[in-house]
Amino acid sequence: MRGRLWLSLVPNSNWQGVIQQYRKYLPFADDAPIVSLNEGNTPLIRADRLAEIIAPNTGLNLFFKYEGLNPTGSFKDRGMTAAISQAVGEGAESVICASTGNTAASAAAYAARAGIRCIVLVPEGKIALGKLAASLAYGAEVISIDGSFDAGLDMVREIVQRQPIVLVNSINPWRLEGQKTGAFEICDQLGGTAPDFHCLPVGNAGNISAYWLGYKQYEMGLPRLIGGQAAGAAPIVTGKVVKNPETVATAIRIGNPARWRQALEALDESGGIITALTDDQILDCWQLLAVKEGLFVEPASATGLAALRKTINSGDIDPTGKTIVVVLTGHGLKDPDTAVGRAATPSQIPADVLALETYLAHSSRNKNSS
Repeated sequence: MRGRLWLSLVPNSNWQGVIQQYRKYLPFADDAPIVSLNEGNTPLIRADRLAEIIAPNTGLNLFFKYEGLNPTGSFKDRGMTAAISQAVGEGAESVICASTGNTAASAAAYAARAGIRCIVLVPEGKIALGKLAASLAYGAEVISIDGSFDAGLDMVREIVQRQPIVLVNSINPWRLEGQKTGAFEICDQLGGTAPDFHCLPVGNAGNISAYWLGYKQYEMGLPRLIGGQAAGAAPIVTGKVVKNPETVATAIRIGNPARWRQALEALDESGGIITALTDDQILDCWQLLAVKEGLFVEPASATGLAALRKTINSGDIDPTGKTIVVVLTGHGLKDPDTAVGRAATPSQIPADVLALETYLAHSSRNKNSS
């Protein structure tokens, strides 16, 4: 088996966040105020066991960009540092967003860091507990609406035309400016080159648009993009708006992506593929990430791996000798209910070492016979 590697940027005690690290590639003035939580610098993790599972004997070099290790547990922090910094620079006192959870948590944290008001709209009963808890903890004003994320986005788009509030959803161009730094980091972590394929979940389509923007700007090579949408929320795959999107992957439960057009452009320019995955396919990869590589992510994060696996199995791509990066967009604690709901019931034994010894012998026999 190939040697297992954990790749990250060289440990840097002077790291001050993605804007400071890549300032020359970002449209901020030298004296612009920067609101940062030292986001970015997330690890690129080599995954040889999973490479052999999804593409045996092909020499696939598989890596995961673990964005769940950003300050609020998702990739959204890259874009939010840019959006909030720009808002503060323009004198904003309030920001607003609609969210399925990750944007809400990130906006709330960065607004708290900046000392400004944050209002978030979330679809009632459609937000994972970990994300809601974070938004509330950071002090955001959380408003639950009787409608979908798409309805909430329509509402916030309209309210910023009426009130002096800055919209920080991914339709805000500064969000993409921050999120494109993920592509810069991947190229740096791979030694100054882009991967052959770049795989990721697609919800509101800001991230796929931002990564493509970053690869083009950094000029270290252009990967083919592979995007995955949940089958119950796959408007880009089907070519039509999904009025009532449904999927266990709550982060991508979006029926009318704000960056739909840009995502299609990125896919077309890269010769990429976008595919729909069932919840079972997503959850199967979610479990593989945890038990085979020790990577605990929220369900939506596994969609990129599920898309890669599907395109390999269908023969749409040949992974032989290729370097492939899959973005894991959010930490598993974003959605603890899914993890607990799918886990086996913990074993119970008396507080006695003999009972423990009996359990170990029994479980060992069961494992060997299975």
